[in-house]
Formats: sequence, C-alpha cells, structure tokens
Amino acid sequence: MNFREILDEVWKSFVLIIAGMLLLRLAGRKSISQMTVPTTVIMVSIGTVIVQPIANKSIWMAIIAATTFIFILVLVEFLQIKSNSIEKFIRGSSVIVIKNGELQVGELKKHRLTVDQLEMKLRQNGLTHIKDLKTVTIETNGHIGYELSDHAKPITFQQMTLLLDSYFRTSSRTNSSPEIDISTNKENLSLFDEIHEEQKHFVEEELQ
Repeated sequence: MNFREILDEVWKSFVLIIAGMLLLRLAGRKSISQMTVPTTVIMVSIGTVIVQPIANKSIWMAIIAATTFIFILVLVEFLQIKSNSIEKFIRGSSVIVIKNGELQVGELKKHRLTVDQLEMKLRQNGLTHIKDLKTVTIETNGHIGYELSDHAKPITFQQMTLLLDSYFRTSSRTNSSPEIDISTNKENLSLFDEIHEEQKHFVEEELQ
C-alpha cells in the first residue's frame, strides 16, 4: 500500500460522504425526523451503497476510509459552528408553513408535507386551532416551532404584575378603568422574527 493508494482512498471517501449528504438532503427532513420502517430501510440501504466501494478493499483501506469519514464529520460540525452560511447549506433553514393563521400551501407542497401531517404535528403540541397561530415553522430536524397570535397568548407573570400594579395605582386616583399596556417589550424580538426577515430578504434578492 503506497501513498498514492492512500490518497486515492481519502479522495473516494470525500466524494462518497458528500454524495451521501446530498442524497439525505434530497430525501427530505421529514424522512430524517420520523424514521418510519420504510425510511429506515432506505437510509440503511443508502449507507450500504455508499460504503460498498470501500468494503471490498483491504482492512487497512477500510480503517483509513473510516478515519476519513470521522474526520469529515468533525470538520463539517466545526465549519457549521464557524459559518452560518455553511450551516444553512448543510442543514437547511426553518420554513414557515402557517403565517398569520393561514396555511402556506406552496411551502407544504415544496417539502412534501400534507395538511393532515401538519395537523398531526400541531395536535401533538397541544394546538387545536390554526387561526390561533401567528407563525408555524418546520425546523431543520423535522419538528415544528410555533408562535401564538396575540389573542391566544396566555398572560405572563410580568404582564400580570404590570396589570395589577397599574390597576392599584390608577384606581386610587380615579374610578375610571385604567388603560393598561400589557404588550411584550419591543426590544425582546421573537425567535420567529429572524425567519421572517430571512425570507423577506431572500424574496427581495430574487426580485432584484
């Protein structure tokens, strides 16, 4: 086994792992998250096909290939931490499927997700009415994230404290009903605002 053979095996490992990542991305985030019996068989089969060119080599070649796979895995995880663009390329971005209580049918079709499947995910999270949802996203791991509409949000301890404090202060001076602002602090941006801004920026770039 000379240096040229080792270099050739390392190159093959890089090609195979990149091909495997692209195949898994094509399979969709739903497949990775749910892992039903058919999808499990497919994932295992893909792994078998990918490593088949290496399996027929010597034991040392197999060790070199396995080491290269681990190195690539660690390298990819490190690059994801260092670069947001690389992380988005590898893992993808969260996708908005419900906006202001309205289903985004186009996004559901794009990610091969039916309305029934989305409703199942909502029920599993204790959500019963789509109209009560301001934003629902499909995350990169296949799970959902959601933000309730203002009328459906439960009052927080901070809002209750402000409510009581404002009530007792104003009721001591006037019999009229106090005007109370229990809205959340505008400086505390929602986690979903980032996704809205990303999609807005993407659309603006497409229109330019």
